[in-house]
Amino acid sequence: MEQTKINDWVINVATVNGSGSQSSNNILIKSLFRMGIPVGGKNLFPSNIQGLPTWFTIRANPHGHTSRQVANDLTIAMNAQTVEKDMLSVKPGGVFLYNDDLKFNVAALRSDVRNIAVPFRSLVDQATDSVKLKKLLTNMIYVGIVAELIEIDSNVLTEVINDMFSSKPKGVESNMKSIEIGRTYAREHISGGFSLKARKMNENQGKILIEGNTAAALGMMYGGCTFIAWYPITPSSSLVENFIHYSEKYRKDANGKNTFAVVQAEDELASIAMVAGASWAGARAMTASSGPGLSLMAETAGLSYFAEVPCVLWDIQRVGPSTGLPTRVMQGDLLAAHYLSHGDTRHVLLLPGTTEECFEFGQTAFDLSERMQTFVTVLSDIDLGMNLFITKEFTYPTKPFDRGKVLNAEALAKMEKYQRYADVDGDGIPYRTLPGTRDPKAAFLTRGSGHNESAQYTEDNDSYVRLIDRLAKKYSSAKQHVPKPIVKNTEKAIVGIISYGSNDGAVEEARALLSDVGLKTNYLRIRALPFTEEVDEFLKKNERIYVVEQNRDGQMRTLLQSDYPQHWNKMSSVLHYDGLPIHAELIRTKISQKELN
Repeated sequence: MEQTKINDWVINVATVNGSGSQSSNNILIKSLFRMGIPVGGKNLFPSNIQGLPTWFTIRANPHGHTSRQVANDLTIAMNAQTVEKDMLSVKPGGVFLYNDDLKFNVAALRSDVRNIAVPFRSLVDQATDSVKLKKLLTNMIYVGIVAELIEIDSNVLTEVINDMFSSKPKGVESNMKSIEIGRTYAREHISGGFSLKARKMNENQGKILIEGNTAAALGMMYGGCTFIAWYPITPSSSLVENFIHYSEKYRKDANGKNTFAVVQAEDELASIAMVAGASWAGARAMTASSGPGLSLMAETAGLSYFAEVPCVLWDIQRVGPSTGLPTRVMQGDLLAAHYLSHGDTRHVLLLPGTTEECFEFGQTAFDLSERMQTFVTVLSDIDLGMNLFITKEFTYPTKPFDRGKVLNAEALAKMEKYQRYADVDGDGIPYRTLPGTRDPKAAFLTRGSGHNESAQYTEDNDSYVRLIDRLAKKYSSAKQHVPKPIVKNTEKAIVGIISYGSNDGAVEEARALLSDVGLKTNYLRIRALPFTEEVDEFLKKNERIYVVEQNRDGQMRTLLQSDYPQHWNKMSSVLHYDGLPIHAELIRTKISQKELN
């Protein structure tokens, strides 16, 4: 007898980009979320506008594990281009539900899965006579079929549709009609029971379902961002678009005028230069981009570092190099971002691993950039940035903005002499003034060429050494201000895992799988560079350490071995770089092969 799987399955919908399936898939995942079931959604889409294959995956798991799995329990095949590949994506004993209008070799259907053909064309004919609407409403029919088979609460489903289409009453009516057609078909024609079920839980109280880019946009708005210059690029565009959306609603003065500015520049070189200018003038300014844009920003990044002008960049990473795979995930920008620019530079990096941290780092990036007077890059990626994750409801930030060492006219009046680049406090961080400060001592020249403590141009070799050494000291001082890593130790464990960013969910699930076979692990998730003392302690504590990351060359391991050469031989890489999100089974397999064989 087929075993029923309750709230622990993977559903994959294979469609065509531009077919309108996004709304349908969101209805499914939001309904499951409102039923209190831990879920996550991943959208794998092409880099063109319309016509190429796209897949949306929903994973439910009662323990909250929602990272990618390689195989699906239910695949819904709506695309003739990929139907045979989609057939292979189903787990043995799973379900392959397909549009019977697709042209493919039916003899190739697998015998170890349940195959269900659905006449979507004739069903959608019952929903509408409009040729334009038929393509959209076909998607709603599979929503109805799935809802009936896995038993999604009908009241919840109706509530979600009403919310999503609240501004389009006719849309509610046509979608509900199509969903009911799908439900009726499933009841009357798909017999023999169904092994996947959704049952109400209470795991999502006080939580939301959100993408990382949306969370980051909210965090930046609350974090005091007043200026953005950007050039659209996948997958960072939605971050700025969401910032505009929320700021137009919440960032207006008493007269209804915007208290922020967003400029779409002609390219990434111009956008980061505008950010540097706005930051120099005292605004909390940032830009968002991806790998190609990061490469173009190298010169201004060096200026920000050397002239000590705060700048913030959100890099939503994708597969490189060059154009690469614009809609696939990779953590390949780590080294480039850390050393961005020619000459000796080491930039502060923030590495969010959850949507909650995307929100939190919206303010933290500005605080760090202004405190350290330097270039700060937040390295997210397309998986974290553009996919749906469950997180706790965000609370209004109460932490004051950290503007760093800024001298006002009152402070300057008490000073006999002001030197812009003097290390007064011994931490490498000088004091700055903002344009318009009413004191003759406030003025200074900002330059990217050699300069002394008084901001005067010089090519003196001793002055240069003092300057570049002070910048190194300042980078070291950042250790006191960056977010500390998350450390999870297990009693008697001697094997450690180090990772960062969107790998977190897969690593946590892999640790549970390893524990099931008797291998206990400790885990450190890095959230920022420079490394803090917790990293050194973790390296000392563990006998063997696996650094898990999504790039070919082991970039985080390279940085760790560079900073901690005494622990070089302890570290091994667990790498994944095919452009799909990393999964727990890969991590489990690679570590267990070395530890248990």
